[in-house]
Amino acid sequence: MSRTLVKDALGAVAPLGSIHLQGWVRTRRDAKTFSFIELNDGSSLRGIQIVADAALPDYALIERVTTGAALEVWGRLVASKGKGQQWEVVAESLQVVGAADAAYPLQKKGHTVEFLREIAHLRPRSNLFGAVFRVRSRLAFAVHRFFQERGFHLVHAPIITGNDCEGAGELFRVSTLDPRDPPKEPDGTVDFRRDFFGRPTYLTVSGQLEAEAFACALSNVYTFGPTFRAEDSNTSRHVAEFWMIEPEMAFCDLAGNMTLAEEFVKFLIREAKEHCAAELEFFGRFVDKALLARLDFVLERPFQRCSYADAIDILTASGRNWEHPAAWGESLQSEHERFLAEEHFKCPVTVHDFPLTLKPFYMRANDDGRTVAAMDLLVPGIGEIVGGSQREERLEVLRENLARHNLSEVDYGWYLDLRRYGSVPHAGFGLGFERLLMFVTGVSNIRDVIPFARTPGNAAF
Repeated sequence: MSRTLVKDALGAVAPLGSIHLQGWVRTRRDAKTFSFIELNDGSSLRGIQIVADAALPDYALIERVTTGAALEVWGRLVASKGKGQQWEVVAESLQVVGAADAAYPLQKKGHTVEFLREIAHLRPRSNLFGAVFRVRSRLAFAVHRFFQERGFHLVHAPIITGNDCEGAGELFRVSTLDPRDPPKEPDGTVDFRRDFFGRPTYLTVSGQLEAEAFACALSNVYTFGPTFRAEDSNTSRHVAEFWMIEPEMAFCDLAGNMTLAEEFVKFLIREAKEHCAAELEFFGRFVDKALLARLDFVLERPFQRCSYADAIDILTASGRNWEHPAAWGESLQSEHERFLAEEHFKCPVTVHDFPLTLKPFYMRANDDGRTVAAMDLLVPGIGEIVGGSQREERLEVLRENLARHNLSEVDYGWYLDLRRYGSVPHAGFGLGFERLLMFVTGVSNIRDVIPFARTPGNAAF
């Protein structure tokens, strides 16, 4: 008999004379002549109740059917006599596939997220994290659906790179040199010509530059993969390894870029509401009581757009005593972003046209000589989840940008070639997948929406 998933058993439209389930025991409650077992296989938030009669030949195994044990059940799916559940399974045979020690840490009680991070290998079995990672899986699928339905081509950007796309210098080095005795140049510096790649290389912070090359051939492309930043930060918004979604569009300007980003965010929220309704209801009850109303609010209202200059005026006129100054030429901080989205506009807002001194070399310079055609999409509860720009397509201006940022034309020669051979206006953005998941689930710490978080001092799993 083939296996039936718990979610399919719960969604059955009629009783079944025979059913085969496999999963893990959440709880077991004994009466005089039978036991109730809650079985969950990760396919749904809810488990299904198994009724095991003491007359079963296998009932002698019941003491091994403890919380956390892996169980295989054959029986009948029948209408449940209990409240709050439509179906239950009357067991005809049980088999303990894998017993769980008495020290199994996920007992039927509340656990803090801090404790669950310490057992990250087991936390997907909890209600909270099972729900989080089902949503993550569904939205990862939805990312591909959104772009594929719009004629975009997936590009697998390299993870090992020789450039720093963002220019922040927070890079993980990739090397096969012996760190205790690396080869040296005559001046005492490390001779990277003798390294594996013959030059300094790093884990990528972005697949954008490579995506631009493909956009200049395939028109509309996107990347979706891991990126890395060696930022020594332990905030709730930062991890060292995270996933980025980065579309690039040829023949596209800043306005088209903003429109696509706004459509993308709304599409993913709709996907979550349609396909993960039980999980979102759970988050709304136990994680963030305002979550469902906030998601509906985002779907129902058009996003607002606001220039950086206007945003600074709004922030300075607010009368708030900001921890960080809100002044022209200063970066918008999380407190500023959340004020704009949550209190001033009361909806997602796209801030555009930032000072050129704040942004990387590849962003297109505006005619005012002060700003670049950049945009950040801000959402309530999180702040920025999308950052992007129209790219600088003019060769001479790009060369000036490289010089201003002290970047070598030799290192970026291939990138300059894109401006020499059939250059076109083009634009793109990056959406931090974990930031989006925080927004959709209401989970407040980025460590809790990624399977195994990588943070300073922590790579235990």
